[in-house]
Formats: sequence, C-alpha cells, structure tokens
Amino acid sequence: MRDLLGFVPFRIAAALFGALPEPWMRWLGERGGRLWCRWSGKRVLLAHHQRRIAGTEISDAEVDHRVAGMFSSYGRYWAETFWLRPRRHRAVCDRVERHRFDIIDRAKEEGNGIIFAIPHLGSWEVAGLVGDEIGVRCLAVAEHLSNQRITNWFVDIRNQLGIDIVLTSDPKRNSTLIRRLKSGGAIALLADRDVTGRGLWTEFFGEEAKMPSGPAALADLTGAALIPVGAYYRQGAGHRIVIHEPVRIPDLETREQRVAAGAALLAGRLEAIIREAPEQWHLFQPNWPSDPGYPT
Repeated sequence: MRDLLGFVPFRIAAALFGALPEPWMRWLGERGGRLWCRWSGKRVLLAHHQRRIAGTEISDAEVDHRVAGMFSSYGRYWAETFWLRPRRHRAVCDRVERHRFDIIDRAKEEGNGIIFAIPHLGSWEVAGLVGDEIGVRCLAVAEHLSNQRITNWFVDIRNQLGIDIVLTSDPKRNSTLIRRLKSGGAIALLADRDVTGRGLWTEFFGEEAKMPSGPAALADLTGAALIPVGAYYRQGAGHRIVIHEPVRIPDLETREQRVAAGAALLAGRLEAIIREAPEQWHLFQPNWPSDPGYPT
C-alpha cells in the first residue's frame, strides 16, 4: 500500500503533463522550478556549486541568476519526463540540434563498443532517444529505488525512449555492461557524481571529489571508446546534443594507474561540458568535502 500511495502522484503528474501541448508543458515545468527555488533551502548549496564552476570572481546577481536557472531547468526535466509519449518521439528527435555525430560513426566502425559518459545536464534521456534513432541503442544503469512501482515506471519510460536498463541491485550488472561492450554495443553512464561510495578521488572544478570509476575502468578493460556527451536544452523548444572526442586511457604500468588517469581526463572533459550551460547542471547534492552538508 505504501508503494501505491507513493506512486499515485507520479501517475497523476504523467496524466496532467501528458495532456498538455509542448509549450505549456515546458512553461509549467520551468515556472514550477523557479517557484521551488524561492522556498528551497538548497539555494546556498547551489550558489556554492556555481561559484566553483565559474572558477573566477562572479557577482552575486549572476550567481542568483544561475541558481534560479538550475531550478528552472530541473523543473523542465521533470515536466518533460512526465510529458513524453512514444507518439511524440519523432517530433522530439526532429527538434534536436546535433553536433559531431561523426565521432559516433568512427567508434562504431572500430567495433570495440562505446561508453557514453554523460553529466546530469539538461535532458540526458533525450540523448538516449536520439541514439536509438540512429541505431545506437544504449544500455544504462539505473538506481533501484525503495518504491518498486516507481522503479518499474522509470524503467518502462526509459525502455520507451530506446534505453535498456540494468538496475544497481542486479548482481550481474557489471558483467551485463561488459557483454554489451564486447559485442560492439553501447552503454551510457552518468559520470559526474559517485553514488556508490566507491568512487575515485579526482580533482573536479578545483577540488577533489569522489568520481565514478566505471567509465574509465570499463574503457580500460574492453577497449571501448569513452565518449563524453553534452545534452543541453535549447532556448525554447528542442535540445542540443554535442559529441566530444574520445578520452584516451593512458598506457600506464598498472590498471589502477590507468583507471585513475582516465578518470582525471574524463573529469576535465566534463568540466568543459558543464561550463557550456552551468545553469542546466542538475547537481542538487553536496559533492565536495567543502560543501555545506557533505557527509562525514
């Protein structure tokens, strides 16, 4: 019963947003996010993130603008998640601005598999939808939530977008990812925040943070192309997806050294991707030891 009660708001939101035309959905999502910003206690933390991203002096007014943008972008993300239906996929793909997709073609020709490394930026799931459209269906890892109904709903939504899912609770998830890569397939990994507690300490925006080791470790193990991706919202309707040159894992003596060096190189690429649209980075948690509320 508890799972059902927790799931009902998701069904209601999907029904309400699903009935709206795209401009209304987007407007409500963005305005809802900005309204949340007014009352959220996370503004201090997000301001801390934005000053870190800037790397230089930045005015309080600009910080406030970017923080409001983070809430607005996140509201749009949720609204779009509730709004997407298979009948709308074609129209969504038609409004995607695509850059450097030739990099994917080259990686496919090499035949060693592809690891797309994506930050929590814009709408990363739309990148999966476009991947499926061009014949690069991705396998991604998703968190197994405490509410099984919500977990099943997210898995179903992502399957409809052309994204295969393996859950964090699956004891065979690593072997499943490796099999996909060794068969020449593609996986997509969110690479900007460690959620396992087993990440590598890596410099990220000027301070060491725990970063996922998976992308670099799998690239080193399988020889797959490690390709960073930026998936941004455009102003108004549509998205912009930018494919970046693969990260080359350094040829060092030990696997531990190679993975650490690869993770550091990937972190630098993700910094550049995020700085393109810092207000679209959906990082609402403490991520660095100096952050307010960072767990000790």
